Amino acid sequence: MVTPPLQAFDLFPTRIWQAQLPALRPQFDSWMELVLRMRAANPKPAGRTNRQGWNSEDMAVLETPTFAPLRDAVRAACTSALREMGVTGVPFDLQSWVNLHDRGGFNFLHVHEGCLLSGSFYLKVPPGSGRFVFRDPRPGVVHGYVKGAVPNGYSDIQLTPEAGLMVLFPCWMEHYVEPHDSDEPRIVIAFNAVIAQA
Repeated sequence: MVTPPLQAFDLFPTRIWQAQLPALRPQFDSWMELVLRMRAANPKPAGRTNRQGWNSEDMAVLETPTFAPLRDAVRAACTSALREMGVTGVPFDLQSWVNLHDRGGFNFLHVHEGCLLSGSFYLKVPPGSGRFVFRDPRPGVVHGYVKGAVPNGYSDIQLTPEAGLMVLFPCWMEHYVEPHDSDEPRIVIAFNAVIAQA
């Protein structure tokens, strides 16, 4: 029997973006010191999805003058990604906070509901840091027979971040962070682009 010629169509693509920010590397040490001072001044973690570590109550971390170069890079990246998504001329603000993991720390599965775009900037990623994992966003695929990174297979995507990496992703992408296996903290500046309040 002759196999009919098949034409493939990939439906429901989901795009994320990544960028290395090497020009900001000279400021990493001072930013890490600032984060540790923030934690010392307000040691109680905000909670949310972070466990066994610390996250800031402050949701405007990037508005701190010291972080201005990072804020500018994040805003420019969000503007570019939103343009690719067809979102132009919509004023947006940035929510931003610190996620710090001590040994055993992790973030459980969650989304950032109601945002235009979400992202993370990796400030310190020692060996043993937990990976960042995107859950396959197709709810029905988990019930299929096919598993793995093949057409129509179920497969979560694991990112192994490094210091200086920025990742942008749709706010509705379920994601989590695997447990941290180092005595040095893993430090991330997380952020959301949200529609500006009038």
